Amino acid sequence: MSKKATGYLMLVTIALASIITLLYEFNIVAVPASVMMLVRWITAAVLILNAIVRKGLTTWILTCMVLGIFVGLDFPNVAKALQPLSQGFIKLVKTIVGPILFATLVFGIAGHSDLKQVGRMAWKSMLYFFCATTCAIFIGLAAINLTKAGVGIDIEHMPHEELPQTSGMSEGDKVALSHIDESAHGLYKFTSFFRDTFPENIVKSVYENKVLQIVVFAVIFGIGLAMVEEKKRKPFVDFAESLSEAMFKFTNLVMLFAPIGVGAAMAYTVGHLGVDILKNLFMLLATLYLALIFFLLIILLPVALYLKVPIKQFVNAIKEPVSIAFATTSSDAALPKAMSAMEKFGVPRKIVSFVIPTGYSFNLDGTSLYLSLASIFVAQAAGIDLSFGQQLMIAFTLMITSKGVAAVPRASLIILIATADQFGLPVFVIAAILGIDELMDMARTSVNVIGNCLATVVVAKWEGEFDEAAPFRMDTDPDGVAEIAETIEEGPEGETRT
Repeated sequence: MSKKATGYLMLVTIALASIITLLYEFNIVAVPASVMMLVRWITAAVLILNAIVRKGLTTWILTCMVLGIFVGLDFPNVAKALQPLSQGFIKLVKTIVGPILFATLVFGIAGHSDLKQVGRMAWKSMLYFFCATTCAIFIGLAAINLTKAGVGIDIEHMPHEELPQTSGMSEGDKVALSHIDESAHGLYKFTSFFRDTFPENIVKSVYENKVLQIVVFAVIFGIGLAMVEEKKRKPFVDFAESLSEAMFKFTNLVMLFAPIGVGAAMAYTVGHLGVDILKNLFMLLATLYLALIFFLLIILLPVALYLKVPIKQFVNAIKEPVSIAFATTSSDAALPKAMSAMEKFGVPRKIVSFVIPTGYSFNLDGTSLYLSLASIFVAQAAGIDLSFGQQLMIAFTLMITSKGVAAVPRASLIILIATADQFGLPVFVIAAILGIDELMDMARTSVNVIGNCLATVVVAKWEGEFDEAAPFRMDTDPDGVAEIAETIEEGPEGETRT
């Protein structure tokens, strides 16, 4: 069957399935549950046929996301048992992070010996990160004050979950704080964040996936290597270049497992929470999603248009890493593919390898918006009326504390709990909204990835190094699947195996 015929079949099937689902959900027509199940799996079969015909990895990822939803709805126990597949995929992706960051940064700095550019990239990136996250925080505040989603919430009937540990602070820091006046606690926590960006052991940092520590080590190492004479520098620079190239190919291999990992993650989410959870706290969910869409349309889109970024090509470039981030709720899972996609989009590797990893600690737009929105929601749900000045204080606090959020699922809850504690807000409300945090995490993590991808283009344009023609070049093998098959068939040097 041709791609065109399959596409028409898929559109008709989805349209009919959507109509039947709406009739069922709004009780317009009494549709038996067994019929709804049949409709879902006929749709699934058509989607699988479409994926087989189109063969693209992104198509398979999106198809498996939908299949995951269907499995979660119809076979929740099976869906819960699939969680190890998604965990395995994330673990496999995390093995890429340390080597790819180290290799690309070292090669980008030492291979070009332009130390002034490293400094320029740093301050330009930080300036853009600060502006973007500040806008996100204030949009979150405006959205929750407009919808007042927390006002009148029946806390007793909200889904309750056990909270994670409220502090990631070490015992040593707790002892130190006990000897410092409370007025200086904020300053100590702020300076301790910068202390923790420096690695005491790079192997340990790679093992623990401390992205910012790896970046700091790689930047300093790259600068040191750039200062070494050419004869002694070249072997290690060549090694870094070879390692970075190998890790990008390794990424292509790992991403072949992405449809399974993403589908399993979506199945677990739906099987664990159920779709009925969408009916609980609908206002909070709707407020977050609308605020994130508003941020994309009012902040990021104008930035892209002002810089004359080709929007359609940019969306095509980021759709795969964003879909991975959405399903796995982990920015780390999308990092290697995001770096690869932006390099193909026309951003030089030295900029991609610096801006995206740094942005994972300093440019979490979606998380910043969520934190400001959720903080005020907690106060509204508890019946606490915060003045404009108090809300501004929360916003300014989040500008600092949100910079330390790790790129792992639900790490932002730690920051939210700490903020609630600091301003005397009831933590038990956070325990109540934790039941739907997974659904909110999908959206904010996706926006984090979009924001960081756009940041690489902003810095590249600012530096005058963006390849304007690259987005329009046709890549016949964007996922590297054909290249992998050819290598297996012929061997790494193009010699046919016997």
